[in-house]
Amino acid sequence: MGENVLEITDQNFKSDVLQSETPVVIDFWAEWCGPCKTIAPVIDELADEYLGKVKFGKVNVDFNQKTAMKYGIRSIPNLLIFKDGSVVNQIIGSVPKDSIVKLLLETV
Repeated sequence: MGENVLEITDQNFKSDVLQSETPVVIDFWAEWCGPCKTIAPVIDELADEYLGKVKFGKVNVDFNQKTAMKYGIRSIPNLLIFKDGSVVNQIIGSVPKDSIVKLLLETV
């Protein structure tokens, strides 16, 4: 996980995501998920590029099932984009960086 990517848990989800003043991209993932490993470097790059404008975090679905269930995460990787405490966009699967950037531009 990159230095600008937060580790989000069931315990800190409310304070770090829902109460965030900046938009937040959450990557729901698991250690055993191949596509999750493919998209991880893209998330790290975007976290560096959007530092100060958008926060990026990762939720390990194996250890944070409460949050994953609350948002109906059934397949991973699953990116949820939050703004003002609400989900404003979603990307399911390992997608190219420019697909994520396009949604970010619509959001921020």
